[in-house]
Amino acid sequence: MTVLTKTPQEIDHMDEREVAELAARLELDDYPTPFEALQDWHLLRAIAFQRQELVEPYWHLLDIEAYDES
Repeated sequence: MTVLTKTPQEIDHMDEREVAELAARLELDDYPTPFEALQDWHLLRAIAFQRQELVEPYWHLLDIEAYDES
């Protein structure tokens, strides 16, 4: 299995097309192993922290809920 990692600088240079391809893979959920799906999920999450505007259409894939700390 090839591990796909992106540095913060690489995430900075990602475009909408690349994020859409990543989201499409997650939507299809057709991975040989669960670890590969988790890897893509973590990448999408990293992009969300650094470039939220690119991930907004795919927020549902992250399954992140707002927390009320009060």
